Amino acid sequence: MANTLTIPSNSPNIAILGAGAIGQLMYHQLCQSNEQSVNSIALISRQTDTQQQQLQFTDHSGLIHSKDTLILGTNDPGLAEVNLLLVCVKAYQVATALLPLLNKLSPQCHIVLLHNGLGPHLVVAEALAQHPGQGLTLGTTSQAALKISQWHVKHTGFGVTQLGYYCGCKLTSELKARIDKLHQDNQALEWHQPVLAVLWQKLAINAVINPLTALYHCANGQLANDEYRQQITAIIDELVNVAKWDGIELDPALISTRVYQVIKLTAANFSSMYQDVAHHRATEINYINGYICQQAQLHRLAAPHNQQLLEQVLQLNRL
Repeated sequence: MANTLTIPSNSPNIAILGAGAIGQLMYHQLCQSNEQSVNSIALISRQTDTQQQQLQFTDHSGLIHSKDTLILGTNDPGLAEVNLLLVCVKAYQVATALLPLLNKLSPQCHIVLLHNGLGPHLVVAEALAQHPGQGLTLGTTSQAALKISQWHVKHTGFGVTQLGYYCGCKLTSELKARIDKLHQDNQALEWHQPVLAVLWQKLAINAVINPLTALYHCANGQLANDEYRQQITAIIDELVNVAKWDGIELDPALISTRVYQVIKLTAANFSSMYQDVAHHRATEINYINGYICQQAQLHRLAAPHNQQLLEQVLQLNRL
């Protein structure tokens, strides 16, 4: 018999869709910060049946923690008890992974999207029009994690998680309080309203670092070299122009400064897109530079540098 989520009815129930590195990281951090209600936190798998699974987590100090975890199947009636869902899949997986679950979740479920890039929020917001009791928050995190094995992740970098309400019903104070517990000294949590300006700033960082490191087969730090400066400036200028037509005012000088700060801070890292290309996996290019191009086309603007990067990375995927 499949396991179901059985917890007190007065306890908000949290689930995480996506058991990749960030999904498992968020699971462990939520468990650690919500010790009184740890049994109300679960993962959701792509499988139909529910199972118990032992997860391992190596924290930033090198200590290994083990926990038996409930992984809800897509047919589990316990989904109806979930009223906070963190979606930690890749941008191109959001629609296919999330939309079939909307009818199965609590009618008051609040959904948080945590992925690189922009675009899926538009599809999800449209779908939520049919679920007036549900709501949507958008977010991004610069925390880093590495999968040691399928069920073992290692926390490899502190960062800030930025969140903001987007549409539908807002978060209840109880659920917001449980998310707020994620804040620690080295692990900032920020709430922004409106949130889209923050996500466009993160988009700028990804639009520079991800495609260029994938195309030039380099670590992030190499992009600090002068040979890339003109191309980086062009990418940012196009993004700032498109964002303005989307109602988002960005300062190109501040964006450029932030991009180079991240390049320096993550100099030894290899971007997610570099790794996706190296391992012959699909990339999120359509939701990064591709989103810039999509919005440029919507506003009848030109974004040739981002368009070229989009086409070049898509070509890498075909090789």
